[in-house]
Amino acid sequence: MPGEKIALFIDGANLYATAKSLGFDIDYKKLLKEFQGRGNLLRAFYYTAVIEDQEYSSIRPLIDWLDYNGYAVVTKATKEFVDQTGRRKVKGNMDIELAVDAMEIASHIDHMMLFSGDGDFTRLVEAVQRKGVRVTVISTVTTQPPMVADELRRQADVFTDIITLQSKIGRDPSERPVRSRDTEGGHGHTPQFLQRPSAPPQRAPANAAAMDDDENYE
Repeated sequence: MPGEKIALFIDGANLYATAKSLGFDIDYKKLLKEFQGRGNLLRAFYYTAVIEDQEYSSIRPLIDWLDYNGYAVVTKATKEFVDQTGRRKVKGNMDIELAVDAMEIASHIDHMMLFSGDGDFTRLVEAVQRKGVRVTVISTVTTQPPMVADELRRQADVFTDIITLQSKIGRDPSERPVRSRDTEGGHGHTPQFLQRPSAPPQRAPANAAAMDDDENYE
């Protein structure tokens, strides 16, 4: 709706898994432009956990790009623990951070766009709605099983299947940056698109697919 105040809340790991299950990558520049055209976009939050003590984290280039190109990036370090069977596991849940930010901004927006299918957000959606905010949940039911929890879908004012947005926010495979071994080798692990160019970067990095290793959390 033109003129309404909008905030995006992107559950990074969940959105990546959803897009991957549908066979496409998110173009974060196109995503931002799409929702800027739908109203007055006040904030675009992106939440992800990062693994500390790694020489290189495959998600960091994406985080850096988002941070410089209009997104409010919220991160925290993952926690490693040993479960009851003695297996080492990594925990990196961002639900609390997203919920706190949503409640804080609720009185300043008309419409919340939640990019997640996590049923844990159902109570948050209900609380935000009680403050007079419309909530759109963006996920998918076209996978088997669906990526969105049934209770979250029912609680939302609007449910949008992300497959209907693919042409607007999906990355064109032909736009993937070409990385040369020589270039990467000469700059450590810094991808070519992240090396300081003479002009600001124009496209979001296509390395979202590299997030899989860092975002496979319980």
